[in-house]
Amino acid sequence: MAPSPPGKAARTLADLLRFSPPCSPPPPRRPAWSRYRLSESMKGLLVALLGGGVPAGFVAPFTRMANEASGIPSLEILLFRCVLHLLFACYLRCQKAPCFGPPEARQRTLLHASINVISIGCAYSSFMVVPSGNAATVRKGSSTICSVLLALCIENGQLTGYDWFGLVGSTLGLTIMVVPDLLNLDKSTQLYDTFGYVLACLGGMALALGLVIFRTLAFPAKLVTVAFLFGVVGSLVCSPAMFLLQDPVMPLDPLTWTCVVAISCLALVSFLCASYAVTKAHPALVCAVLHSEVVVTLAVQYYVLREAVTHFDIMGAGVILGSIAIITAQNISCDAAEDDDEVIKGIQ
Repeated sequence: MAPSPPGKAARTLADLLRFSPPCSPPPPRRPAWSRYRLSESMKGLLVALLGGGVPAGFVAPFTRMANEASGIPSLEILLFRCVLHLLFACYLRCQKAPCFGPPEARQRTLLHASINVISIGCAYSSFMVVPSGNAATVRKGSSTICSVLLALCIENGQLTGYDWFGLVGSTLGLTIMVVPDLLNLDKSTQLYDTFGYVLACLGGMALALGLVIFRTLAFPAKLVTVAFLFGVVGSLVCSPAMFLLQDPVMPLDPLTWTCVVAISCLALVSFLCASYAVTKAHPALVCAVLHSEVVVTLAVQYYVLREAVTHFDIMGAGVILGSIAIITAQNISCDAAEDDDEVIKGIQ
């Protein structure tokens, strides 16, 4: 076999060297902890848990403390909270945004504010009739069940098997907590206690409906707008209703004023966080995560108010916390292979 010409061999070797890919070290692998990412749904659930459920857990005990200290009625406490919401008008004016929302969404915004006023009014009234922990439990349970039914009827978001398992477990925890108390109602105050539980149930249903309506709103500064409208509608409703249905009280002791200020601030934070959370996560999951309010309320009820906490309450609280952990854990995405592929593509 004849040897190849020297020029042709040189050209072939040069071509191979010219088109050979450069040798580069493999891209460094990212640390294991940096591959975990928070999904948008997880961010919403964390906001609902830490900003919506935990602060709201102090509202029911503080409402009961204010009522026992000076006899201040529930509608008067709600009026103080609504006045605080009116301060958002300054922000809306600075942003040159319409205080009542754009014309095409004004009716839904006013409906959202009215439903929330009904929800909070029923909740505060129930806190003064029955134990605060039981009222919060019934309210959260009815809100979760109602939000699931609304989601099945009008929502397009799909719930996974883990979501359903967490929702069922969370509702089961609430049932474990409240059913024994409902079966052992004092016959002398049975009608009065039943009325309190009905108010709590109505408050939870209104809460779920308000969250679903807020999810449908789509305009700038909608969170601040609905907060301001809540203050407007609540002030217009509570001012006359307070004199017609209850006896207003001018509190003089520092404890009552401290409780009222704390209720207004904590409830405002919870309102804003819960409304923001439904824009990121499913309303049913947000309501389930808000069950953390019940656990906080039970803790304050036991350590501050010295009210009895049964074994069923502790068992139900444990089930609720486990269900919240199941719901939130699946929203943490960990896809190391996908992340590494993205790094390689960026280098190339």
